[in-house]
Amino acid sequence: MKKIVKTPFEKYIEQQADTKAEELKAFFADFDEHCLMKSTEKKLLKEDFEKAILYYAEKGFSQEKALKLLDMRYLGGFYARPAVLWFALDDAAKIYPVSMEHGRMSVFRLSVYLKEAVVPELLQMALNFTVKRFPSFVTTLKKGFFWHYLDTTKRRFCVEKESNIPCQPLKVYRSGSQSFRVLYYNNRISVEFFHVLTDGTGGMVFLKALTAEYLRLTGISIENDGSVWDVNAIPDAEEFENAFARVPLSSSSSGFVNKPAVQMSGKLTENKPCRVIHLKMNRAELKAAAEKYHATVTAYLLALMFIAGKAATDELQGETSIQVPVNMRKFYPSETVRNFAMYCGIRLPIESIGTIQNLIEEIGDQLNKKASKEAMSEMLTATEKLVNMIKYIPLKIKQPVAKIIYGFLGDKVFTNTFSNLGVVTMPPSAQEQIESMDFVLGTAKTNRVSCAAVTINQTTTFSITKMTADPTFEEKMYELLCCDGMKVTVEGSGLYKD
Repeated sequence: MKKIVKTPFEKYIEQQADTKAEELKAFFADFDEHCLMKSTEKKLLKEDFEKAILYYAEKGFSQEKALKLLDMRYLGGFYARPAVLWFALDDAAKIYPVSMEHGRMSVFRLSVYLKEAVVPELLQMALNFTVKRFPSFVTTLKKGFFWHYLDTTKRRFCVEKESNIPCQPLKVYRSGSQSFRVLYYNNRISVEFFHVLTDGTGGMVFLKALTAEYLRLTGISIENDGSVWDVNAIPDAEEFENAFARVPLSSSSSGFVNKPAVQMSGKLTENKPCRVIHLKMNRAELKAAAEKYHATVTAYLLALMFIAGKAATDELQGETSIQVPVNMRKFYPSETVRNFAMYCGIRLPIESIGTIQNLIEEIGDQLNKKASKEAMSEMLTATEKLVNMIKYIPLKIKQPVAKIIYGFLGDKVFTNTFSNLGVVTMPPSAQEQIESMDFVLGTAKTNRVSCAAVTINQTTTFSITKMTADPTFEEKMYELLCCDGMKVTVEGSGLYKD
């Protein structure tokens, strides 16, 4: 006769007094009413609750407190209702799936570093409770006749222990697949997004909500000060709109066509990326260095990037260009967490790149002109025209056509990318549990380097994603920052082996 092996949770229940066992029975009866997914998914979700309860018991939490933290109201009705929503891709997202090549896709990562090690059982529950608030994220990419679209998938979204190189492609075409992943490693929580879902701003809204929910589950009381989305609030249509549709088109269109830019030297590696490096510095020191040149932090860092980029190439002539994403929400206020950003290109002849002081004024002038509301409107108009050119081409043949039409929009017209998410705020009780954050861009096809920055508390993290083993760019950035009086801490990976 086969011996029945009891699970750790079944053994735990047997050890409880009758009243405690009845409380657990009632708790999971409530769970049954809140979860009507297929049996395999439901079993996994139930095990998540069981593991969290066991964790709380091991840490000395009373059963009453544990069940209160895991109350079914945080689960809501998301897992009890069939999937009905679908989302047309926003204007910025339409090109991503049709221009994908095998093994390549536009993925970016946002990470938060806590002061304590991450508890996987509680992070999983935080994700279970958070996803219902983001209906456009709990989707799978599907093919329509003319365009891809996002279809809601009701499933258990799982967290994973990090074991791979950052920003790897997601298997988006599998049935029920997800277009984001949640990872943990020591004290780090990371979310990686396929750009078809969201931009950096929208991704940060999700990470902040997930982090606040995780910290609540650890027993920390989180103030509702409006800086973080309430995961139990009812989603509003504006939060998931294609905000581009509300932007009035310009009478003229421009902003795309440009000649190829100078690329940094160095052999492209097989691993993409081959290395991720974080330069961490004090926010006040960075701001003071920028003010010394009468510049914004973004303009100052761009100047350093131009100098470092020149040091990392053997080319003597041509133009260096840095792509700078522009958040359209500052021109057209919107709560959307979908893509709502355009970009501008800051271009300089390589022979004109000299000192920081000599570069600042020109960079500032180009930022003011090219990242203006008017310039972004013209670029959006150009985008609309290009999308309309292939609008009614069936998806089966749209991909090669799209690559031809959009070919000149590829990363060959840029040398580098710099995306600055600025200063992140959270409720004080949550923010004091955070050491830092970082923002990592996935690799481009041609560019050797991509850069991003984010600030929380008093720490600014400037992250460099590498496509070449040549260390010149990051070494020059470090040197320039130190020369301007900053104490820079270098973190990140070694070279990922080919």
